[in-house]
Amino acid sequence: MKRLRQVLSRYAARWAFGLLLTFGAALYVYGAWSSHAIERQDTILSDMRMRLEPVELDPRIVIVDIDSKSLTEVGRFPWSRDILARLVTRLTEHYGAGAVGFDVSFPEPDTSSGYEVLAGLAQRELKGVPGLGRELDALRPRLDYDGQFAAALAGKPVVLGYNVSDDQVKGVLPAPEFTTEILNGRQVAAHAFSGYEANIARLQAAARRAGIFTAVPDADGVVRSSPLLMRIGDGFYPTLSLATLAAYVEVRAMGPVMMDNRDRLSASELAAGELEYIQLFTADGSARVPVGAHLSNLVQFRGKGGPDGGAFRYVSAVDVLEGRTPKEVLDGAIVLVGTSAPGLQDLRATPVNPQFPGVEIHANLIKSMLDGRFKSRPYNAFAIELLQVLAVGIVLSIALALLPPAWSVLLAAAAFAASGWFNYYMYTEQDVVLELFICLLLIAALFVTNLAWGYFFEFRKGRALVARFGEYVAPELVEKMAEDPHAYDMDGESRELTVMFADVRGFTTISEGLSPKALREYINLYLTAMSEDIRSSHQGTLDKYIGDAVMAFWGAPVAFADHASRAVATALLMQASAARLNRDFLARGWPELKIGIGLNSGLMHVGDMGSRIRRAYTVMGDAVNLGARLEGITRVYGVGIAVGAATRLAAPEFVYRELDLVRVKGKREPVAIYEPLGKPGALAPAVMDELAQWEAALALVRARSWDAAQAALETLAAAHPQRALYTLYLERVAGYRVHPPGPDWDGVTRFDTK
Repeated sequence: MKRLRQVLSRYAARWAFGLLLTFGAALYVYGAWSSHAIERQDTILSDMRMRLEPVELDPRIVIVDIDSKSLTEVGRFPWSRDILARLVTRLTEHYGAGAVGFDVSFPEPDTSSGYEVLAGLAQRELKGVPGLGRELDALRPRLDYDGQFAAALAGKPVVLGYNVSDDQVKGVLPAPEFTTEILNGRQVAAHAFSGYEANIARLQAAARRAGIFTAVPDADGVVRSSPLLMRIGDGFYPTLSLATLAAYVEVRAMGPVMMDNRDRLSASELAAGELEYIQLFTADGSARVPVGAHLSNLVQFRGKGGPDGGAFRYVSAVDVLEGRTPKEVLDGAIVLVGTSAPGLQDLRATPVNPQFPGVEIHANLIKSMLDGRFKSRPYNAFAIELLQVLAVGIVLSIALALLPPAWSVLLAAAAFAASGWFNYYMYTEQDVVLELFICLLLIAALFVTNLAWGYFFEFRKGRALVARFGEYVAPELVEKMAEDPHAYDMDGESRELTVMFADVRGFTTISEGLSPKALREYINLYLTAMSEDIRSSHQGTLDKYIGDAVMAFWGAPVAFADHASRAVATALLMQASAARLNRDFLARGWPELKIGIGLNSGLMHVGDMGSRIRRAYTVMGDAVNLGARLEGITRVYGVGIAVGAATRLAAPEFVYRELDLVRVKGKREPVAIYEPLGKPGALAPAVMDELAQWEAALALVRARSWDAAQAALETLAAAHPQRALYTLYLERVAGYRVHPPGPDWDGVTRFDTK
């Protein structure tokens, strides 16, 4: 529970902010707010996604191109309609095209034969020339190019194109596929125009169908979608792609299929109308072509367009006229007659190419209808986007706050890649168009926010904490803490630790015998050596200097299971360093250096303690106080190190000499104290023999065998005159002889001073 509270207190604010960003993105997907900038970026991503699609040649659709080669060999465009008549005849009779759609309109009669000029002269200036009228009547069929074109169109699956606008009314419209009357008062949003530039009556009457080729670009001038039906007056008329497909499959009639379930429509879709499909009725049955908003569908552009685009085969119009194109290329194909020549101004800006042949837009739409696959944004698209945004947002909001920077980068990159892959998969495999940028924007916002938050709040806080701990712990521990600074804090807690107190013996005498400058160097050399042993050798935490005394502890802020072993090893090392320093000091003529060290292990309170003016990371508690007492006791027993029973128990790999059972001031229970000697393998046999003799002598003392104890102690003292411990116990035995202890004596020595 405590851990949960710590996690919540640390991450709750970041999680809340991340979820707030996620909620904002979800509201955008839902339609609660909008952004032109986001919409623009989605358009760019959509265009990029379309360019990534693989391109395969579709042999069912062929474009007869009025290209530069054709203009060179035949002449400038527009061509006279006797040439077009020959082209239609070639396509339908010689090559057997399944349908021919002209991405060209013929709103005015063709007078290029000169027949009208001759007829006018025959009625005026040459009116009196005998037989001229009969000759002109005989020539008329040969010079009536519109008549020849109409004759070529008659009975053939040929569709003429025409343009719509609000500027003029010209030519003759074909019959509408249906009118508003069939809608029974239901409104259908469509691209509507009041005018048109259609074909002349005799051509329109001869053609199988006619279709609108007017492009409807987006606000940026790029064509991304195209209507399949447009409205003129009360009638609905097919575009060139739908009309050509209808001629190809021999559609007898078209009708609207209205959307039945209003509950699945959004407000914007309701405003756009409810037409869901266009029903195509043929002799063999019927088929449906889906339509989107404004009776339009997204154009699935394949390739970059043009003869080298790779999606559709282009053949030169002059090669068709001259019969140079292989018959199998056009046999049974849907043929669109258009132009890719720059000078003929039928190039459109599209997502894949800023100069895309307009005729190929119709080719792409026809292919989609033949395949029955349109890229569309279904009614449930916003639900998919909403789930994606919520899933990505919630996961990243939680995870990015928990992860270190390197893993955060990998997770954000993975989320970017996964979102992009899912969007592309839905587009290419499911034909579903989803918006992507809001999800990517959310990922970027969450990543940057967490990165900034981590630096300005968590990272800086952590670095400050590590910098402060750097005053206490070894550099390598600081580096470890820097890897995860949040795992360490200065809050107070209780923990099993080992504390050390070290003090210089007779420092008052030393300070009196040295000049201030020499004393400063003396104490600096000593404290530096002791601090290095504590921090660097066994990674202790240097607590403080108390005059000439040093206080340290092991097990915090970095926890060590072997904190007692580290402390004992450090104490032995410090005694060795003190001996080395002492030789140097004596060589300089300075006073002798001897130190006493007290160690104790147990439950201690550790943390940042102090006042508002000054604080320190330190330890407190009974176990700490006992450690301080043990340092003072070393003087009594003449040893360099004294440790408590808890430390001996926690560091059993060392050999110890038991010193005594003591009851220190402030403690009711006696404590066994020991002197660590080193590890078994490092001790000489003589040391182990001495230790065995001492343990036997100590047992005799506690058994009140004064004579035997005295003899054993005298033997030890004679062999080791420098060992003050044996002299101390000889004096005690002598005292016990004079003043024997009572029957309740438990062998405990009482210390009433600190």
